Amino acid sequence: MTKLYFTREQQEQLKCNPNVQAVSEKAITYTDAFKRHFIAEYEKGKVPREIFEKAGLDIELIGLERVKSAGKRWRKAYHKSGVEGLQDTRKINSGRSSERELSLEEKIARLEAKTRLLEAENELLKKLDLLERQMKKK
Repeated sequence: MTKLYFTREQQEQLKCNPNVQAVSEKAITYTDAFKRHFIAEYEKGKVPREIFEKAGLDIELIGLERVKSAGKRWRKAYHKSGVEGLQDTRKINSGRSSERELSLEEKIARLEAKTRLLEAENELLKKLDLLERQMKKK
C-alpha cells in the first residue's frame, strides 16, 4: 500500500466526486458503479489514467500508483468472479464464522460430508499408489 496520506482538505475534495463512496487518510473506496464503468471502458481499450481523469478524479491527488493498483485489482476480481467480484462486501462479510449452535441434523450433515471427502481422498491416494507401482514395473 502507498505511503501517501490524504489531508482533511484532500479527503473532502475526493468525497465530492460521485464515483467515490468513502475516503480515509489512507484509502479511497470507489462506488460499485464506477468499478463496473472502469471495466467497461478498459475493455474498450482505454488506459486506467484516462478512465479516472474522465470520471473527474484528480490523478495528481490520488497518485498514479493507486490508480494502477486499483485497476489491476478490479480487473483480477472481474475476471475471477464477474460483476459480483467488483462489489464491496466488507459490510456483509465480516469474515467471522457464525456463533450460533448447530442443530443435530447440521452436525450430522457436516460430518457425513467430511467422511465423503476423506473417503474420496483415500481412493485418490490408492489410485496414485497403483499408478506408481505400474510405472515402476515398466
